[in-house]
Amino acid sequence: MQEANAAQVDMNELHAKAGARIAQMTQNEAAYVTSGSAAGLALSAAACITGGNPALMDKLPFTDGLKNEIVVHRFQRNHYDINIRQAGARLVEIGSHRQTHPWELEEAIGEKTAAVFYFPGQYMGRNILKPETIIEIAHERNVPVVVDAAAQLPPSANLWRYTKEMGADAAIFSGGKSIGGPQNTGIILGKKKIVDACAMMGSPRYSVGRPMKAGRDDIVGLVRALEHYLDEGEAAQYAHNERWCEFFMERTAGMKGLSPRLRRPNALGQDLPEVVIDIDEESLGKSRDEIAASLWECEVRVQVGVSGESEIYISPDPLTDADAEYLWARFVEVVS
Repeated sequence: MQEANAAQVDMNELHAKAGARIAQMTQNEAAYVTSGSAAGLALSAAACITGGNPALMDKLPFTDGLKNEIVVHRFQRNHYDINIRQAGARLVEIGSHRQTHPWELEEAIGEKTAAVFYFPGQYMGRNILKPETIIEIAHERNVPVVVDAAAQLPPSANLWRYTKEMGADAAIFSGGKSIGGPQNTGIILGKKKIVDACAMMGSPRYSVGRPMKAGRDDIVGLVRALEHYLDEGEAAQYAHNERWCEFFMERTAGMKGLSPRLRRPNALGQDLPEVVIDIDEESLGKSRDEIAASLWECEVRVQVGVSGESEIYISPDPLTDADAEYLWARFVEVVS
């Protein structure tokens, strides 16, 4: 990244070269580096609305008269909706908080439908339509499908599973999570037509995505991180998580008032383990919330996840070995 930052380059050419390299590594037609996954949502929504037409791109975010409807599951509505609407999209909900039927998607797609967006991982419901079903129904009506898979690594196979194998038109991934690239980066992968449209509206072009800049150091850093992740990084990630989960499980198993269990996939829907610990307040003399608050108030803050009425969970994924050791020492202090 330091080397890239010291170089003077043509940014359009750098984006094109980096995109080609990422596409080759991930078995996709094309790729574009964004300033994060949220930027990927805005750009892909804009690409679906305009269809890559420069004249329509200049109108954004004003979309009256355009195909500006994007279909989403009601169950999957989340705080990233704003980034889809940022492009001028109008969200059309299907299903309920309990179940969605294929006919609801069929009915929702009309003359103004620009795309269907799908959110796997933590936004999955038991009765949400499967992505294969969504793609089949949408493509029968010539409507593209975009998958927001920001946190869905590992497994690395997801980099081509949604697009190459399932047939989605685009998938969005974070560059700063499992890949280990710069925090403010993301990737749009998929079919050349939609990725090219995203690039036409993204920085350094003067369009709706101009403020969503990825610098030359960010782009090169992401490419290098992805190379490492696909080479040996993913295996190291699995080993790290499994080793520390085993550590936490063994040590909490014999502690009074604590009942640990292993959960996989984790709360984000990633194929990684995490340790969920049920707190027996009566036996321990402290509530789950008191323990979580005490950890947060340590000299170096410790944040644990909370779920249910009495559970905390610990994910080793973002922790260095030193972090994990510190977390355990503070946890023992707090619960004893």
